[in-house]
Amino acid sequence: MANKPYDKVGQSNALQRGKACLRCRKRKMKCDGAKPSCQQCTKAKSSENCEYDDGKGKTRTQLLKETIARLEERVKELEDPTTNATSIMLFDPHRDQASYSGSGSPCSFGSPNSAYLPAFPSTESSGSPSSASWSQLQSIPSPVNIPLLQDIFFDEQHSPFAPDDDISMILLDIFAPHSHQVGLEIDIDSLRSSLRRPMSEQHHACLMNSIYLWACFVSRPEALSQHEDYYLRKSLEAIPDALRQGQTTDVVRTSCILACYFLANGRILEGSYHASAAAALAEQIGLGRQSDRIESKGKYEMSSDRIQAFWQVYNLDRCWSVALEKTPFIKDGRTPSTIITCPWPQDASDYKMHSQILACNQGPTVQAFLAGSMSANGFSCAALRVKASALLSEADRLSAQWCPGAKISAQLIDEINNLERIVNLFLPTLVQPEQLGAVNPNEKFASIVAHTIAQTAMIYLHRPFAAENPISAEKCAQAARACISLISYINERDFVFLDPIVGPCWSCAADTTIGRLDRIEQAWPMGDSVEIINDLGVLLYALTKFDNHFPSVGK
Repeated sequence: MANKPYDKVGQSNALQRGKACLRCRKRKMKCDGAKPSCQQCTKAKSSENCEYDDGKGKTRTQLLKETIARLEERVKELEDPTTNATSIMLFDPHRDQASYSGSGSPCSFGSPNSAYLPAFPSTESSGSPSSASWSQLQSIPSPVNIPLLQDIFFDEQHSPFAPDDDISMILLDIFAPHSHQVGLEIDIDSLRSSLRRPMSEQHHACLMNSIYLWACFVSRPEALSQHEDYYLRKSLEAIPDALRQGQTTDVVRTSCILACYFLANGRILEGSYHASAAAALAEQIGLGRQSDRIESKGKYEMSSDRIQAFWQVYNLDRCWSVALEKTPFIKDGRTPSTIITCPWPQDASDYKMHSQILACNQGPTVQAFLAGSMSANGFSCAALRVKASALLSEADRLSAQWCPGAKISAQLIDEINNLERIVNLFLPTLVQPEQLGAVNPNEKFASIVAHTIAQTAMIYLHRPFAAENPISAEKCAQAARACISLISYINERDFVFLDPIVGPCWSCAADTTIGRLDRIEQAWPMGDSVEIINDLGVLLYALTKFDNHFPSVGK
């Protein structure tokens, strides 16, 4: 009898059919209907995913899915002008242009205050939006203030938006072919499946939101790009929590992606800051060192995730330190605590086929390569990219040791000759330009980037002596021509998939070619000048196309 009043209360407070939150409905769990977050979602630490469909309107997730579907239809129309037009407009050309560029927004294109280096002016003529090709639309700024999408992502009256499984899959599908641009060697299929596992078995939100950020960035000019601010904010906000939980590897990889994002948008100080933060944390936790190894049954092993994370931050640190003219952060010294012993990275598919715990080197990795050792397991696309980064950084270090007007030492000459020999040994290990059409897109882009970085290393190695030494001048010219010849293998749709570091490399090749033209203008036949001018035209074309996607990386 004492229980009857309690039972009546429970029955009177029972949730009406259809009033449970969408997450509880999907998982067939009992929901108490509390707002803004029910008890089930709160316990699962998934308050941001607690959404209700009260029948008065569509949920934010449903609205986003419909918006994406409409945008996909619009893209089809733009690619095929013969289809029937709809009322969807990606941006309104009659509105004041100022309304499309919020102050400090990472979505702004061509901002005079954000340029890393002055970009070549575009030579394309503008066409009407309805007849423009997809590649031409890449340079059109996307609108920032879209009320519908802004309500979905930025409505502070509700829990912060977090994509459900379907939206996450869409963003991962967009990101997958672009992952190499941020150095993230990761198995996308495993990443997709991890989203359906408990939160404790997933990558931290800081990394996932940085991945979604890059997916939105490469989606320009689609409306998804308008939510870069959201994912940027969520990624930055999640980093302290990841550090508290000890998920430092995810923080390193997140900082690398954020650095690439800022650098690609011309926000150099922020990009440099996050690159240094990633390198500093990698040093602090001992990534790539002997201290990162685990001894098991007399063998030293290291997890594949930490191997990939180390080389991701190594590539970023070595290449962009050269581009930004700063000292690299990651050390590779002679003592056990500073020497890099991390094994060469393998491609993500190779890790998937083998154990996630791999045998680890006991000796130096990069130093052995720079001394002339060609490791048998150092020929994956990921490893070749690392080797190219090491060559560029070492060339920059050696060239900085010479002071104009000073006599070059015999030791420096030997070191320069040795590095040139290593570059010449390295280049044949790459897919050769004439074979690029026979490999898959990922291998094609990786080979183009590695070739370009290695040839840029040769320019850096001989550039200080080019004005006085004809041999050095010719070697610089040959390397620049090699960079230019690779451009003929890049079609118009490939530019959006290139690594942003290619922009500074092409700029270096352009400077070398201009210097060559200045030296021969008076002394050499006009025919040679015409050839050089044609080379500059190719570089101008490439940098202009590149500027459409990474507006402040090239010059």
